[in-house]
Amino acid sequence: MNLEMLHRYIAGDATPEEKEEVTRWLDADKKNMKEFLAQRKLYDISIWQQELTIPSATKQKQWTLRTISIELTKIAAIFILAFTVLYSFLMNKDSSDPAIMQTIFVPPGQRAELTLTDGTKVWLNAKTTFTFPNKFTANTRNVTLDGEGYFNVTRDTEKPFLVQTEKYNIKVLGTEFNVTAYSGSPVFETALLKGAVEVSSPATYSKVYLKPNTRTYERNGELKTGIIEHQSYFLWKEGLICFFDEPVGKMIEKLELYYDVKIDVRNTELLKNRYSGKFRTKDGVEHVLKVLQLRHRFTYTKDNDLNLITIK
Repeated sequence: MNLEMLHRYIAGDATPEEKEEVTRWLDADKKNMKEFLAQRKLYDISIWQQELTIPSATKQKQWTLRTISIELTKIAAIFILAFTVLYSFLMNKDSSDPAIMQTIFVPPGQRAELTLTDGTKVWLNAKTTFTFPNKFTANTRNVTLDGEGYFNVTRDTEKPFLVQTEKYNIKVLGTEFNVTAYSGSPVFETALLKGAVEVSSPATYSKVYLKPNTRTYERNGELKTGIIEHQSYFLWKEGLICFFDEPVGKMIEKLELYYDVKIDVRNTELLKNRYSGKFRTKDGVEHVLKVLQLRHRFTYTKDNDLNLITIK
């Protein structure tokens, strides 16, 4: 479905022909309704944010988009927020009110960008859940990540910034780094581009300190360190999936993760190959497979009911 048409339909600006086409698309597959609801939530968020930036006629305390800004250009995310929380946030009766935790979930094949109240910028990859307060009130700035995130942290020597993941914590003052930490996945990695970070394990009390252009990753339950081999990998926040001489098996794992689909590779010869390339996230998993078919001979079938792709 053309996203621009879908946005016009949600906004009430679609033509009769477009409305009919969207209706047929919704009836074709129940998964389309999930996508529609995600886009609808996205539209509602954008309207809410526009209202936050309207000047107050009574000149009472004003709130701007900086309070919690979510960049929505060519990005889709589901913003989970109870009505009572939203009401309390908008009214802001007392600046001493306790911080309210909020959660963003990024659907498969999408990405999101937001700015926290301290000015820290965060990019979130597909299938990522990110929890953060509507304001930082303690001596630290704590957030929780389940998935992959890229952080450009505003420096504050009095309030360290702490990213908590399933196994490890990343502590910084002000820096730029990428974290991959999906719950249930054996993969953990923190890559540092600028500044300095401390990666620690609450379970083992072990710590690793990183300098720019280095990374730490988990292997056999321990943190190892190395250099960042390909800076282009972080282009995922621009909507690109990049592979560099990567085994096809590893590529398949990433595609399963990012697009929330099961890929059964019965053509074992395919797994012996390696591949380098860049793909736009929005083009979807089948586009990647079709490009691979140009170099390697295989066929595939897709079962939408089982959310399964079989490669033969």
